[in-house]
Amino acid sequence: MTYHKDVEERNKIRNEFNLSTLTTVMASTVGSLTNPNKIANTFNTELKSNIGKDTIAQYLNYLEEAFVLRKVNRFDIKGRKHIGATYKYYFADPGLRNARRDFLHRDDGHIMENILYNELILRGYSVQVGVVNIFTNDKTGKTVRTSLETDFIAAKGSRIYYIQSAYSLDTPEKQDQETRSLKNIDDSFKKIVVVRESGPVRRDENGITYIGLEEFLLDEKSLDL
Repeated sequence: MTYHKDVEERNKIRNEFNLSTLTTVMASTVGSLTNPNKIANTFNTELKSNIGKDTIAQYLNYLEEAFVLRKVNRFDIKGRKHIGATYKYYFADPGLRNARRDFLHRDDGHIMENILYNELILRGYSVQVGVVNIFTNDKTGKTVRTSLETDFIAAKGSRIYYIQSAYSLDTPEKQDQETRSLKNIDDSFKKIVVVRESGPVRRDENGITYIGLEEFLLDEKSLDL
């Protein structure tokens, strides 16, 4: 692809195969937690390649600089600190991602996440992935920590929104799964679930706002509806 040639020439990359394969791997894992070490392990075990994590990190930086990928950090909401072990990547243009997968391998949930992320960036928000740690007791009384994820923390000035991307809420179990992290955030900032289906904006008994993807994208003020 043209953008690959540009990245290769600008950064004097000799191994075109590794960069091309890395882009395909990232297209397959949009919105999934990863880091250079995990990606290098994938290369080593599945592709029998000895490429190292430092080279992977360098190639990822090249793709970011070329505006192919966008890296999103994670933030511990209750601990008020960044989590550096893993992070997510989204494509600046989901069309490039789809083309990389030959338009055959659909992952509608993660693609919807990608679209929401790009829209928030376009609207001028800084965006992070939110993590909420909760503590419960198991059957033996032992304390167990569970990490829940909120897809996006969108911030602009003093305004902060917690946003969950939910392709489907077709069962009570799915709705509970998608809203559990939001219910465990104990501050007063707005909590939003963007769903695939169109429909009127509504709020539940927990104060969580539900809005359709189409309505969200077509109204620049949708976060405040």
